Amino acid sequence: MALALSSALAPLNSTMLAVALPAIGRAFGHAVPTLTHALVTSYLVASITLQSAGGALGDRVGHRRALVWGQWVFLSGSVLGVLAPELGTLVLSRVLMAAGGAVIVPSATATLRNELPPDRRGRAFGAFGAVMGIAAMLGPLVGGALESRFGFRAVFLANVPVLVIAALLAGRGAPVPRAPRSPGKGLGLDLWGTGLFACALGALVVGAKLPGPARLVVLAFAVAAFIPFALRNRKVAEPTVDLALLRIPALLAGGLVVALHNMGMYALLFLLPATLEGLFHLDSSQTARSVVSMMVAMVVVSPVAGRLSDRIGTRTLAVVGSVVAWGGMLLVRLSPLEGAGSLFLPLVLLGIGIGLATPPAQTAAMSAAPRERSGKAAGLLSTLRYLGGVAGILVLGFIARTSSEPDAIVRELHRASEVFLVALGLAVIAAASLPRHASRS
Repeated sequence: MALALSSALAPLNSTMLAVALPAIGRAFGHAVPTLTHALVTSYLVASITLQSAGGALGDRVGHRRALVWGQWVFLSGSVLGVLAPELGTLVLSRVLMAAGGAVIVPSATATLRNELPPDRRGRAFGAFGAVMGIAAMLGPLVGGALESRFGFRAVFLANVPVLVIAALLAGRGAPVPRAPRSPGKGLGLDLWGTGLFACALGALVVGAKLPGPARLVVLAFAVAAFIPFALRNRKVAEPTVDLALLRIPALLAGGLVVALHNMGMYALLFLLPATLEGLFHLDSSQTARSVVSMMVAMVVVSPVAGRLSDRIGTRTLAVVGSVVAWGGMLLVRLSPLEGAGSLFLPLVLLGIGIGLATPPAQTAAMSAAPRERSGKAAGLLSTLRYLGGVAGILVLGFIARTSSEPDAIVRELHRASEVFLVALGLAVIAAASLPRHASRS
């Protein structure tokens, strides 16, 4: 229960804030695009950067202990958001919440891997994925209801009772034995490497949103910033972002499956509402219903897929799911756009495919990770998941239409779906590279 409550807060708060941005803008006197850039980008960069650091922290001090620490950091960010007098403080609160979530999610994932027997991990990861999906879906509904009734600060205040209950529940469990720590090395986190990673990712996320030549300049800086990070990663004995884990075939294949599916899913979540609004002049509630079908299908199928993977193995299910998702994306490309309902079947197929493929891929990846490095593996897997979403948004940035004419809108959707067809084709290949059954260790 503690794992589910805590982990659900990260996706819930990612989507819950979106509907409160206009109210925050009125309160602090800032335009919504400025708020989106400040509050959403800061949260995204901090979340991606700190996933591996959060997982490494759990390996050092014990995953249950790290989970509780992450809960209290998230709580402090929530309280700061409730009290924030101006935008800068609110940005700081979002960064603290991202840091707490970056400790919570890898710690919860590693706890599932280490404390459950191999024949129950698939079921657990399937349920875990369903909870995260439900939280992401409920975010706009919960955020809208709280903001309209109590104001935007209620969006932050709602986290407090949930976190207190989850922290008390988590604190009752026996801590996982901590890894041996050498004298004078503190928590063993590579802060310089983490900082370089943050600079590179920050430039990547910001560059994706810039227009014209500025985008290419900033993205070039992002690529260049990865070079010192990669060099340091090779030299440091215990890097926070442990890229050496990608030498484990099952972890690499599972991470690619998760990232490539996320690439298509999150990009469509951004693209389809604007597409349907531009073509058919639908309001936000009508466009939201079109993408909810994909999320609902994913949430329903995910726990079933987890149970099946415990019985029939990980590879078969991940391949079938990836093929179904590829078929759904193909229908997005080929379907005539005659109304919001014309994309219902393709989106349902996409949701079913993602729900089938992701739990077995995650189970195989985490089961292949060494127990003593399960936190770092969970953090790396979360980082790849986020990077997949960023890659999808980057694709949208490069093919964004310059006209509001219907033909231009359709061309943008077609170009995006063609890129994502390639991505999901690669996901099929990665899924076929998974072991037939997850490791029994």
